[in-house]
Amino acid sequence: MNIKHSKYKNTGILFELLVRQITSDTLSGKDSKAASILKKFFVKTELGKEYKLYETLSKHKSLTEGKAEIVINTVIESSKNLNRGSLKRQKYNLIQEIQKHYNLEEFFKTKLPNYKAHASLYTLIEIYNSEHLSTPDQIIANKMSLLEHLTSKNIAKAKVEDSVIEEFKSYDKDLRILTYKVMLEKFNGKYAELNDNQKVVLREFINSVDSTPKLREFYNTKIDEIRTQLSELTKKVENKATKIKLQEINNIIRPLGKTANIGNDDLVNLLQYYELLEELTDLHG
Repeated sequence: MNIKHSKYKNTGILFELLVRQITSDTLSGKDSKAASILKKFFVKTELGKEYKLYETLSKHKSLTEGKAEIVINTVIESSKNLNRGSLKRQKYNLIQEIQKHYNLEEFFKTKLPNYKAHASLYTLIEIYNSEHLSTPDQIIANKMSLLEHLTSKNIAKAKVEDSVIEEFKSYDKDLRILTYKVMLEKFNGKYAELNDNQKVVLREFINSVDSTPKLREFYNTKIDEIRTQLSELTKKVENKATKIKLQEINNIIRPLGKTANIGNDDLVNLLQYYELLEELTDLHG
């Protein structure tokens, strides 16, 4: 499932809009209702505690990627200590209170410079506090957005994808991740480190696990590539017994049929084939 961003539930956005409303009211010579609303809902409340997490984004700029990653992880972990029920009630009551004194459409029209970063943080907080896991692509996209905000530079997607893969190794909330974890543990029983081809396989499995045709197509494409590379490398092997074994392996490796389901064993096989190719390349490449 995908978490949808809601500016009406985003604590960082709500706080900043109230502050701007106070400024606007004051400049207009009005008695600002936003000031009392801010005090009522953000002082010694769960909303106030959650806003502190959003405030972290404005306190840190031009960090290294490593430090930015620590900030994001710390904020997400801290969010798990908040009372989700209280937050939900307080946000509902806050919107009701704003609506009593301001036109909601006009109130939310104000453009905020940190809107994208606030939206990304909201989405990640919701993802990591949900019983249902979001798609990995959504986690990666929002983490990239926050990393770029905190570091003030472009972030390579592959780096974030790899960090999510590492995170998923110990994450067991969802069937998707449980399945992935089982597959990874089966493979890691023999191989602790993954090469680049193996990471591509695991990454595709995470992103396509709900799409059997797409995953089957990916699997068959990789099988064809592996067979071609294996044939080329077999030609370089001088030992006749080894050459025969490799030819037998190549004959066994076959694409899946058009209606075949793809399972963990198929993907573990792909990882093992790539391990074999790497060993052969090191010896005869």
